[in-house]
Amino acid sequence: RSCAQSLLRFLGFVFLGTAAAQALGGVLVILMFKNYSYLFQESYLSLPGWLAIAAALILMPTGVLAGSISSKSSRCQQGTLMYLLLLLLCLEVSSAVLAYVYSIMMTSQLESAMGYLVYQHNGSCSQYPGSRAVDVMQRKMQCCGVYNYTDWLKATTTSWHLPVCVPESCCKEKYSHCRGHLGHLEQLSQDGCLKKLEDQLCFVMLYVFWCCTVLSILEMLAGVSNGILMGHQPFHDLMVL
Repeated sequence: RSCAQSLLRFLGFVFLGTAAAQALGGVLVILMFKNYSYLFQESYLSLPGWLAIAAALILMPTGVLAGSISSKSSRCQQGTLMYLLLLLLCLEVSSAVLAYVYSIMMTSQLESAMGYLVYQHNGSCSQYPGSRAVDVMQRKMQCCGVYNYTDWLKATTTSWHLPVCVPESCCKEKYSHCRGHLGHLEQLSQDGCLKKLEDQLCFVMLYVFWCCTVLSILEMLAGVSNGILMGHQPFHDLMVL
């Protein structure tokens, strides 16, 4: 019983400390899909982030309650803690599963979505409002094309006229006079945008997945510890459950 109480108090402090990490993962997921909304049209893709934030908000009172629970605590306190842990477990598991599934699903859709944007680009060497999504992506991630700058060469065969160039957003930041001409490849970003965006997506989703998975295990341990303490209450005192 004393071990269960000590473990429960320790887990209470852990829950308080990891609430911020959980919320951070949720915010990262939401911001990622918001910043690249032109690639991810489905609004439900940010759902793992919102679930993670909801779990983080519930983690804080759960941590405080877990740290104050003892074998002599009232049946209402112990019962409330068990209900909160069950709710948290549902949220954590749902967020982890969705993050894992969406990361696989989005990786397969990114190539076609980015390819469509590149080949729908107006093809001029200057800025154009209709091509802003591509330019914003290439500037933000310092990349060029889907796989590399040669993706723009394929577009030139059908829609561009000489001189051959790529969008100015492909230029490296240190070259302020770069105009995207292929005669100065050293001024252009050599990496493609697909790999960089996939890495970002996998990092954010895996962060949420592992954070939720670890917390789910800790919440089950807290539930077992709380159950041990509840077992020392008279049976009729547990009827509230």
